Amino acid sequence: MKVLVIGGSGFLGTELVRQALAAGYDTAATFASRAGRIPGVAWHPLDIRDPARVARVIIDVAPSVVVNASSGNAEWAVTADGAVRVALVAVEQGCRLVHVSSDAVFSGAHVRYDESFLPDPLTPYGAAKAAAETAVRLLVPGAAVARTSLIIGHGRSEHERMVHALAAGTRDGVLFTDDIRCPVHVDDLAAALWEIALSDTAGVFHLAGPDALSRHDLGALIARRDGLDGARLPAGRRVDTSLSGALEVRLDSRATQARLRTRLRGAREFLRGDGSGVSHCDQASP
Repeated sequence: MKVLVIGGSGFLGTELVRQALAAGYDTAATFASRAGRIPGVAWHPLDIRDPARVARVIIDVAPSVVVNASSGNAEWAVTADGAVRVALVAVEQGCRLVHVSSDAVFSGAHVRYDESFLPDPLTPYGAAKAAAETAVRLLVPGAAVARTSLIIGHGRSEHERMVHALAAGTRDGVLFTDDIRCPVHVDDLAAALWEIALSDTAGVFHLAGPDALSRHDLGALIARRDGLDGARLPAGRRVDTSLSGALEVRLDSRATQARLRTRLRGAREFLRGDGSGVSHCDQASP
């Protein structure tokens, strides 16, 4: 089977590519500026803002499955329009499509969100992600839209790097005590995405861990795992800043979890050790 990972050189994309190769799939992936370092992958440069290039890559690769794990942050042409371009070509070519979305589509007004909740974003990034979700579901009725939260793992995530820099005093800033999310390990997330991708299920899925933690509490767990002094992590409240966005968004993944063999561990579990995935023996292979 041939698979294509859009955004394969990113943090999540790299793990998706690694697991696809380990499962023996013919794997292709795209990159925006620099190809990934994983050998055995057909790497394709892609500016997702270019509709002709999006079509060319997908047609040339001819994958059975496309996983769109690209991220353009708040840039509408990438995060929203780019997702539409991928969806249009995927449906034309008869590809199975999995689109990775975010808990940023929610305002936090309801705190706990299951798969039935409609987006109500507060930020430009959340609005772009919400628009992408809507377009994908309309254009490709058989597609899967998977919302996730803070992605952690192996010390390479943005949040883990921030914790190390703050503990070392090489970066200014604080970790908010009132900004609460449900972190997920990148290994678990990638495995769950492949499990969904290789099924025929459609609709919205929530892929987040069961532990709701503030960014500061999460930072303290990371510091403890990595032997850092958690007392050195500066704390603050986001409500006291001018930053926009939801304060507390708890993705309720129970309905999705009940349909999966892959177990989505909570941060308190996967940050007890090295987060290598050894502890989740009941996780399914992609």
